[in-house]
Amino acid sequence: MSGLKAGDAFPEGVSFTYIAPTGELDLTACGLGVQYDASKEFKNKKVVLVAVPGAFTPTCQEQHVPSYLANLDNLKAKGVDQVIFIASNDHWVMAAWGKANGVKDESILFMSDPGTAFSKSIGWTQGDRTLRYAIVVDHGKVTYAEIDSVRGSIANTGAEGVLAKL
Repeated sequence: MSGLKAGDAFPEGVSFTYIAPTGELDLTACGLGVQYDASKEFKNKKVVLVAVPGAFTPTCQEQHVPSYLANLDNLKAKGVDQVIFIASNDHWVMAAWGKANGVKDESILFMSDPGTAFSKSIGWTQGDRTLRYAIVVDHGKVTYAEIDSVRGSIANTGAEGVLAKL
């Protein structure tokens, strides 16, 4: 498969791993990873799926996550139920990244794309990492799917770029 585009059905068989938020922000409380059946879950909600090259990396930490934290209410006003960040990092690192950014609930989830399996299936990887991309899935249908190919840019994949397309 080569990417996804508006009008496509979100693929079947896609799952990620994550640690459900408990409201606790202690980075040393690890929790247990669980499977998240994205194909099933995305059929029942409107989700912004954001892929980043890595947790705690400069653009991801300094620009990407803050754009979604600052615009969470605006996204919800446009009907978005959830924002999900994925990266090649394991679910423990992703959970710690969410905690480090003060996320205590399921409004923004931080998940692992193990082995970049999903990102590889759509051809949106670079080496062992995901490309920087955003996909809006509205009850199983892709309504937006874009990559940021300019290093350090979140024009297409940051919250402001996604909001402009909702």
